[in-house]
Amino acid sequence: MSESSGQQGRRLARKRLTADDWADAALAALVERGLAAVAVEPLAAGLGTTKGSFYWHFANRDALVAAALARWEESSTERIIRAMEAVEPDPAARLDALLRGATAAAVDDPRDVRLLAASDHPEVAAALARVTERRVGYLAHLFELLGFPAPEARRRGFFAYTSYLGHAQLAHAVPGAVPTDPAYLAEVSAALLKR
Repeated sequence: MSESSGQQGRRLARKRLTADDWADAALAALVERGLAAVAVEPLAAGLGTTKGSFYWHFANRDALVAAALARWEESSTERIIRAMEAVEPDPAARLDALLRGATAAAVDDPRDVRLLAASDHPEVAAALARVTERRVGYLAHLFELLGFPAPEARRRGFFAYTSYLGHAQLAHAVPGAVPTDPAYLAEVSAALLKR
């Protein structure tokens, strides 16, 4: 039996979903409603497709969770580092811009906080460990470029990162409790950069 022209038109008009589309939807669900929300049928319904599309791209839910976490790693860490490297040659200015920008953005972006809350899942824990090492390592690298010895640069990298995480956690747990004005963020950055 052949397909009617209406059915064929609807099929052709529907966008072909990619693995990234699924991973983005899974990441959004994880951030909005937790890891339990990363379920194939509700995601398929939200994307306007069937489970068959999911299985075209992924073997199982764990593979989808891994892909969603990889998207988070890329967009929230690697892309930001590349952008900072491309626009700011001065390590002090790069560090200042990174600290201020990430801290200010944390108020509106709950991804890191929500992923920390899901750290009991092995895939999430592994992604958090990779991202933490990459972020702290990059901050330490910037501190080394500013002349700090490697052990001190690493300590300052951890201090800067934990400052960011504390700011993000408190901003989401107690909205309005953390100052977001540029003067406050400048003071935080100056304290971290002080010799």
